[in-house]
Amino acid sequence: MSDTLRVSFVLATFNRGAVLVDCLRQTLACGLDPETFEILVVDNASTDGTPDRMAPLLCQGRPGVRLIRLPRNQGPVAKNHALRQARGQYIVLLDDDAFPLPGAVPAMLRHFQEDPTLGAAVFDVQLPDGTREGSAYPDVFIGAGTGLRAAVLERAGLLPAEFFMQAEEYDLSFRILDAGYAIRRFADMPLRHLKSPGARIAQRTTGLDVRNNLYLLAKYVPAPLCFALAGDWLARYWMMAQGRDAAAKGRAHQQAFIRGAAAGLAHWSAQRQRCRRLAPATLETIFKFAQIRQRLAGAQRQQRLERIVLADLGKNMLAYYRAAADLGITVVAIADDQLAGSGREYRGISLCTRAQAQALAADAWVISNMSPTQSPHRAATLRAMGTRPVIDLFTPRCDNS
Repeated sequence: MSDTLRVSFVLATFNRGAVLVDCLRQTLACGLDPETFEILVVDNASTDGTPDRMAPLLCQGRPGVRLIRLPRNQGPVAKNHALRQARGQYIVLLDDDAFPLPGAVPAMLRHFQEDPTLGAAVFDVQLPDGTREGSAYPDVFIGAGTGLRAAVLERAGLLPAEFFMQAEEYDLSFRILDAGYAIRRFADMPLRHLKSPGARIAQRTTGLDVRNNLYLLAKYVPAPLCFALAGDWLARYWMMAQGRDAAAKGRAHQQAFIRGAAAGLAHWSAQRQRCRRLAPATLETIFKFAQIRQRLAGAQRQQRLERIVLADLGKNMLAYYRAAADLGITVVAIADDQLAGSGREYRGISLCTRAQAQALAADAWVISNMSPTQSPHRAATLRAMGTRPVIDLFTPRCDNS
């Protein structure tokens, strides 16, 4: 690592040369002295002339922009090639159609300097339609825009090369948390993610989502929790695949789900043998079983809860289900407009739309979506209905908001 090089921007690209160059120009204007940062681009064997499009940028002065060309497409985890060469004290992972907005990177440096326990600083990722992008779990970073302490990567390791894409951020996040570092999202670190089309094949994404999430559970989560979560996540991804196929009037996503599940289960035993299990404190940081039970118990006392509707079949539904069962609270339904369907249920609890749930006798809605970007929108939507109290057990994790 250079004594003066503070930041290394790292990204992988495939056949998005035009938007990549535009975003690189925006990143070059990040507000840092040009001698204190570098940009490393891994080209996944693009066929659209990406290296030629980048040629003018490669001629700029030190540290400037560096291009790493690969002979085949290795997916977003190809960032590892750049991470091994990065010289900065801090690493910024970017998608090839994303760039930090003015003031974001200096704010990131300030947060790292102020908190030595901060391992990853997640940017406030803004999409073109004005919504924000985030992980399903508040303590998992997203690859579109996250700053990492280089020393933490030396301890926790790089992205999982076998994943290709999907859930690679979860894998590294789990290791960062288990190493004793924090992952936090900051409102004063805005980043624009253009969500450009063309790089991802939808059904491939479905299959890799299923396979890699099974890998994740097998590698890090102890039994019997890993089996309970695997069952939940498989059921949820199957419903999502069905919904995507219904919209497309096909079966490609269900077929991709089957391939992904088969691959994940076929390698389950091998993955179980590969990595250490997460410490109990790390598991609690991620899944928050104890926190959810404690906070739901507080809401139960304050509002005399006996019957509730859970809002959204979130990825962490098991923690909410167990907390309600432990406290003797009846979950009358799970309201999820995207996943509701005739006869669908979660562990014997009916899945319905929010409109259907309004007609049910319940004391409150409880937000069961832990995404720091989605949960506030869900809470606002339900409060606008005005039918019953809305309980969000977690303040969205976006510091300095």
